Amino acid sequence: MSTRESAELLIEARWLLPIAPANTALADHAVAVSAGRIVAIGPSAALRARFEIRERVVRERHALLPGLVNAHTRACHTLLRGLPVRGPRWRWLTETLAPVEERCVSADFVRDGTRLGIAEMLRGGITCFADLSLFPEEAARAAAAAHVRAAIGLPVADAPTPWAESATAHLARAERLWDEYRADSRIGLYFAPLTVHGMSEALLTRVRRVADELDARVAVHLAELTGAAESADSGAGAGVQDGARAPRYERPLRQLHALGLLRPGFTAIGAGSCEGADLELLARHGASLIACPQADLRLGARSPVASLEGNRTGLGTDSPVAAGALDLLAEARAAALHSGLAAGEVLRMATLGGATVLGLQAQIGSIEPGKAADLICIDLGALSGQPAAAIADAIVFGATRAQVSDVWTAGRLAVSGARLVVLDEEELAALPARWAQRVRMEAAA
Repeated sequence: MSTRESAELLIEARWLLPIAPANTALADHAVAVSAGRIVAIGPSAALRARFEIRERVVRERHALLPGLVNAHTRACHTLLRGLPVRGPRWRWLTETLAPVEERCVSADFVRDGTRLGIAEMLRGGITCFADLSLFPEEAARAAAAAHVRAAIGLPVADAPTPWAESATAHLARAERLWDEYRADSRIGLYFAPLTVHGMSEALLTRVRRVADELDARVAVHLAELTGAAESADSGAGAGVQDGARAPRYERPLRQLHALGLLRPGFTAIGAGSCEGADLELLARHGASLIACPQADLRLGARSPVASLEGNRTGLGTDSPVAAGALDLLAEARAAALHSGLAAGEVLRMATLGGATVLGLQAQIGSIEPGKAADLICIDLGALSGQPAAAIADAIVFGATRAQVSDVWTAGRLAVSGARLVVLDEEELAALPARWAQRVRMEAAA
């Protein structure tokens, strides 16, 4: 009778980058998985001897990493990629994006666009994402159906949106959805005030109180707050916010701090809007930061990426309209190139940093026993001769998302041989054309 332990899956790779401990690349290592969780890591030969394996996957020229975490996106915007993209951000939001959203966005739109976005993210090695869209219940259902991990934003605003007609209605719908998903192990929720639809100090105070009561996270896009203040000064964007109710956001973090929002569980989106004093304020209050380098750069903003202690800086793609792609490897490369950060640092932001920002660091973000088996393999091909110390550089500066060969979510195979196995690629590929004519008509209206 065998005395070996049993494991459902053993993934052996040429290199393993566990992320924790930092700056570690292990040659010829493997990960054992059972019941959707990592049960052991170690030299491949040692784990083969230790476990009775149901399935063995060998990747001789690949790097094995934790799944990437897209800490901020608007996945349904995959259906809006035909829109022009010209900065500055606030003008683009109010004059180009928001009017089309008002006319086009529906439950069906969010469902189809989010499904398409999830497929693109999985193909690129993203196994967890934080989403912000109207009709968040549809985004949550799409993520659950694809067996991916998601943090779904609960939109709140003073002005009417296609989802709710008032601040009170937004909060009521948000709380009902919170009750529906409070026990879900894969779908989490957070509160997301919508600057473009108006955010009064009264609304932000209500959000803070509800979030404190529910122990919920809150995320606010700083660049949009700054843009709102600049718009008020110039007279642009009239009608989007009620100037009598909307606070002035020349120093958004200080004003959010005055309202009691800066705390552990608060996330500032848009690193380019943070100066040194702002970063110190975030750090002092245990808050987090998300950088979306490609969208910021395309919309004409500075995009420095600062690293907060405790892995509290994550990377996001923002809207795929602005970023062009839901590609976290490209975001990591942009962060490194524009901020001078090391490859290992931006890989940590793209994994454990994003997990920490979303409050999921105990579950995902690194390859450690007990964590969920959200894992990816990247085919390094001709780069296989690189010394182990340079593997992070090879991934950040030399690899693309097309080299993601395998993806597992909680030990469940999602991508194999760079092909989706959990979603129908042909069906999803038809969605943009199905929506394109309607979007073009609304954009031209």
